[in-house]
Amino acid sequence: MRALVILAHPGQESFNHAIAKHVVDRLQADGHDAHFHDLYWEKFDPILGTEDLAREGQLPAEVVSHCEELIAADALVFVHPNWWGQPPAIMKGWVDRVFRAGMAYRFVDRGDGVGIPEGMLKADRTLILNTANSTPSSEWGIIDPLDLWWRSTVLGMCGVKHVERRLFAPVVTSTVEQREAWLAEAERIASDVVGAVELGVG
Repeated sequence: MRALVILAHPGQESFNHAIAKHVVDRLQADGHDAHFHDLYWEKFDPILGTEDLAREGQLPAEVVSHCEELIAADALVFVHPNWWGQPPAIMKGWVDRVFRAGMAYRFVDRGDGVGIPEGMLKADRTLILNTANSTPSSEWGIIDPLDLWWRSTVLGMCGVKHVERRLFAPVVTSTVEQREAWLAEAERIASDVVGAVELGVG
C-alpha cells in the first residue's frame, strides 16, 4: 500500500516530528510504500497564487509532485498540532494548493444547474494525529472545529470514507513515559489504518 504522510510543525525536535518518524518507520517495517513530507523543513510555499486558480494553468513542479502523490495514495496520514482549532497555516496552504479541483474533487451538475461536490481521491482512509496542550472539551465543549474541518469540509468533500483521528494531549504536562506510550499508540493506529486498506476492510 502507498501511504502519504504529511507533517506540519516548525520544531525539528518537536513531539510531532517524533510521531511522524515513528509512523513512517512502522509503515515501512510493515512493507508499505510511505511517502513523507515535512512541510516546514522543505519550505513548502503555502500561498495560493493566480497560477493555482486556472484549471489548465502551469503549476510549479513542487505542487505537481505533491498532487501526483496525493492522487496515487491508498491512505493518508496527517501529523500536526492543533493551533486555535485549526492546522498550522502551512498545512492549510498545502491543502489549498494540492487538493485541487479536477484532481481531489469535482463539481457535478445535479440536474438543475447547481454543482455538487464529488470526491475523486483514491484513498478512502485517513489518519489524523494531532497534539495540543488542552483537550477540545476544555476549550470548545462538544464542538471540535479541527475535527469538523478535516472530516467533513476537506476529506468528506474529496470522497474519503473512513477518517480516524487521535489527539495526544496535554503535551505540555506529559511525562516521558506518557509520550513513549503515545508514540507506540501512534505506530499501532497507523499500522491498523493502512493495513485495513490492504485487507480491503470496509
